[in-house]
Amino acid sequence: MSLSAATSSPRTRRWQPYLAPLGLFIGLAALPFVVALLSGQSPAGVLANEAGSAKFIQGLLIEIMILAIVALSYDLVLGITGLLSFGHALFFAAGAYLTGVLLKSFGWSLGATLGLVLVSAVLQALLFGVVLPRVKGITFALVTLGLSEVFYIVVQSRELGQYTGADVGLQGVPPPDFLNPTSHRLTFYLVTLIFTFAVYLFYRLFVDSPTGRVCVAIRENENRALMLGYNTFYFKLVVLVIAAITANLAGTLHALYQPVISPNIASLNAMVDILLMTLIGGLGTLTGAPIGAAIFRLLTFFLDRWFGESASFMLGVVYVALVLFVPYGIVGTWQRRGFHLAAGRRWLLGLLTGRGDG
Repeated sequence: MSLSAATSSPRTRRWQPYLAPLGLFIGLAALPFVVALLSGQSPAGVLANEAGSAKFIQGLLIEIMILAIVALSYDLVLGITGLLSFGHALFFAAGAYLTGVLLKSFGWSLGATLGLVLVSAVLQALLFGVVLPRVKGITFALVTLGLSEVFYIVVQSRELGQYTGADVGLQGVPPPDFLNPTSHRLTFYLVTLIFTFAVYLFYRLFVDSPTGRVCVAIRENENRALMLGYNTFYFKLVVLVIAAITANLAGTLHALYQPVISPNIASLNAMVDILLMTLIGGLGTLTGAPIGAAIFRLLTFFLDRWFGESASFMLGVVYVALVLFVPYGIVGTWQRRGFHLAAGRRWLLGLLTGRGDG
């Protein structure tokens, strides 16, 4: 091997994990135009926001990407750090409701709204962090579930009905003109796409950082991390803050895109959906979260269309099958299979060349 190849190899390996996401980003950015051409629509029609298959695909992908952001944030908490929380839906719902109330009832600008959403997200993470030194495991999960259920009850209360819409939901949130998903669907799609990939790349860099490595160590054996001198409380709090900010901003996108902010996004069912998306893709893989979100949304879309009221039953059957046959999630199972394939290739190569170690 030449000297130039030897020196460029580490750099290539360093950036190799980001090549596939970059290619996917470019592909998704061009997808509306490809769909338009295949359906007989001109690319100019996509730019002009004309109705058609391209606009429908953009809307479906926007929903998938919003769910992917939430699933990524939960994978950071549970899959990377091992922090079992059943209140993660609170982060998403709080961001959506706060955005909707500020834009509709108080007439705030989007910039000011985002600023308060960020502050609120940090406070939510600190609220969860208060109980971190006192409870662990399933107890922490139940405490966070209780906090989420309190929020779920509050947004449905009659006292706040003029702001939250009570059990009907918050309707008529006015998005900024340039981000109106009805008249500027492509702009909203590209903004969501950029934000989704920015979140993924940031999470990937965070997990590969020294702080992220400590979080993985906490997941594997928190007592050993404590013995090595790490104050695990601060690392878990950092993860909660990052995840809360991310999920709250996903809630902001949800509020801007959906015509109605339903209180169901703060319910236990929403938390189960977030957990399922993470498990389907592969817990602790990061890459699996967007894949799980895509499978979840596409399954709900097609099963609702094909089976109607029986869609929930069919969805449950699919989930059970995935758990039975893909126990580590799609990405997790593939990685384990890939490891065995790589080992098999090395064994076969050693056998054929006579350089094996027996």
